[in-house]
Amino acid sequence: MCTECGCGHGHGGADVKIGGTSHDHEHGHAHPHEHGHDHSHEHGASRELSLNLSLMEKNDRLAERNRGYFQAKKLLVLNVVSSPGSGKTTLLRETAARLAGKLRVGVIVGDLATDNDAARLRTAGVPVIQITTGTVCHLDAEMVARAAEQLDTDNLDLLIIENVGNLVCPADYDLGETLRVVMLSTTEGEDKPLKYPPMFHSAQVVIVTKGDMAAAAGFDRKQALANLNKISHHATLFEVSAKTGEGMKEWVEFLAQRHSVVARK
Repeated sequence: MCTECGCGHGHGGADVKIGGTSHDHEHGHAHPHEHGHDHSHEHGASRELSLNLSLMEKNDRLAERNRGYFQAKKLLVLNVVSSPGSGKTTLLRETAARLAGKLRVGVIVGDLATDNDAARLRTAGVPVIQITTGTVCHLDAEMVARAAEQLDTDNLDLLIIENVGNLVCPADYDLGETLRVVMLSTTEGEDKPLKYPPMFHSAQVVIVTKGDMAAAAGFDRKQALANLNKISHHATLFEVSAKTGEGMKEWVEFLAQRHSVVARK
């Protein structure tokens, strides 16, 4: 996956901009093209040394640090992942608007380029920090930590991380979140959970979005739910339409309830 995220070309990582400030981003994982073994050719013999190092050790360590920080702040933190165009930003903007006066919401937005999504979310009156990742196709724990430093977390109840639109690479990266939320839109087809099982299996919450477009898209709800039950049977499921409001009341109430649990710890 390093080819897609831009770290596989030997240039030491991509340039990542957080909140308008440029940072050197170093991946918290080793590169698979750097061999974790040593070959010796003395006297025509060879030996292999297995290092058995966790490729994700650095990111996992930073994610646990993030998690401890968020827990100390009594923050409910969502890592929201989906394919591009699934309706993440619209759903999150409507979620923030419906939570106004109930929970104080902040958002971290990850995109390869542009701050369009961040600008749209600001219309809901919430503080937003933009991470522009360049060629990096996921957020990692270090990026999130840097972005969180720019938010007044003492005055937040809910932090939503809108991950880069991608159902592959983000599955490997713990950000220190309370809940991983994966979205499936009715316009994408019923087999997405079967095509991307690591992502859907890793989620604690699944949201089927764009319910208002299901009929026009020929969405087979029964088949989609059957596929989700195979992969994400443990996850809490919501079926919503941010446009019509279908399912939004239940979703917002769920967030309020989960925050109350976090706040009591």
